[in-house]
Amino acid sequence: MTAVGAKTAYIEPGSPWENGYYESLNARSRSQLLNGEIFYSLPEAEIMVERWRIHYSTVTPDSSLGYRPPAPEIIVPMDHRPTVHQ
Repeated sequence: MTAVGAKTAYIEPGSPWENGYYESLNARSRSQLLNGEIFYSLPEAEIMVERWRIHYSTVTPDSSLGYRPPAPEIIVPMDHRPTVHQ
């Protein structure tokens, strides 16, 4: 217990209503990735999961953000990139 009387909340195993963010992410990853893929090796699974994670974070709209992606990918036009001098 801390000085202000706060303590860590205990979440019962199998209680999705107590852990909504993780349960939502688990449901989305299952429906959008895991149910539609067959992985033949661990490296293949790692690559596919990383691709899905990047797409989910940079492209998939989020209703709580006004249907914008959580972390949109930034593309800098070629003429605005810094010049590297050697």
